Amino acid sequence: MKMIVTISRILVGILFIVSGLIKANDPIGFSYKLDEYWQVFGMEWMNPFSLVISVFISVSEVVLGVAVLFGLQMVLVSWALLIMIIFFTFLTFYSAYYNKVTDCGCFGDAIKLTPWESFTKDIVLLVFILIIFLYRNKVKSVFNSKAVDWALIMITTLGAGYLSYYCINHLPVKDFRPYAVGKNIKEQMTLPEGAKKDIYEITLVYKNTQTGEVKEFSQTNYPWQDSTWVWQETKNKLVQKGDHPPIHDFNILDADGNDITEDILTDPQPIFLVICYNLAKTNKKAFEKINQFTEACFKNGFSIIGLTASSAETIDHFKHEVQSMLDFYNVDETTLKTMIRSNPGIILLKQGTVVAMWHHNDTPDFNEVKENYLK
Repeated sequence: MKMIVTISRILVGILFIVSGLIKANDPIGFSYKLDEYWQVFGMEWMNPFSLVISVFISVSEVVLGVAVLFGLQMVLVSWALLIMIIFFTFLTFYSAYYNKVTDCGCFGDAIKLTPWESFTKDIVLLVFILIIFLYRNKVKSVFNSKAVDWALIMITTLGAGYLSYYCINHLPVKDFRPYAVGKNIKEQMTLPEGAKKDIYEITLVYKNTQTGEVKEFSQTNYPWQDSTWVWQETKNKLVQKGDHPPIHDFNILDADGNDITEDILTDPQPIFLVICYNLAKTNKKAFEKINQFTEACFKNGFSIIGLTASSAETIDHFKHEVQSMLDFYNVDETTLKTMIRSNPGIILLKQGTVVAMWHHNDTPDFNEVKENYLK
């Protein structure tokens, strides 16, 4: 049994550390996922706390992973593991059964899991954690010192906390998104030949006018010749999910509703995009430097535009408030949140390829950008 407990600790420890580090690498992205859960449960009032909770969960997972791996404070740690896995198992089951949140966010954008895959993963984890919990009093610290145990826990907490802090105030250290530097947006919007398509099962619903019976029929067996049966509706059920491009909702619209996506992605000249997914939440102070950068772009003959999901009225008010010279175009808010974890943030594109991106805290000097990227 000792071997089974050891294997359980190793597997749970590694999985929690990996999961926590991925979340800590992109705490803003995980906070967006928490927002989805709040919406599902009618708890939108929790949205302002999503980022804090995101960091707390990220750091907790790393700390618990390290603790269980080295056998640190196992009574306290085993209880925390059990409570956490029961909570997440409930969430993943609810998401899978009711199909409310299609990606649990367990591993961020690094590893995408379907709701049922996430639930299965949590059930397996629950089994391992129950083994650890039942034998928690027999697991000893590899260091055999409470002082060393708590020192390692503190160091892990500070390290994971600093990683989250850095990625919030700059950008993720490792970018797993389809808009990462070096990725071509246009290529990410298409699938290769031979890609699998979604397969749907079509069901025809008919009602018997004499008996009132409502019955479902297949496409090959329905009472089309029987006048006593009247069609009610057609149901489409997805039975086999096909392949989908990593990017499927990137469209840039001008003030008149014209789609200029192709023009932006095929422009042979470099173009800067200032991303502000919601102008009401945009850091206005950041525009002091962005305005200087915008002016330098114009003087040197380079294109720079703003992308937002806000309304025309909000755009006009915002531009006047921050004295911005940018022309803003509309893009879906979720898309903009995915593109860069900064509001505002800057992305440099060339023929649809992401050449570089900057958090507003790292707004660069134009001459440095020109020297490094625009030759």
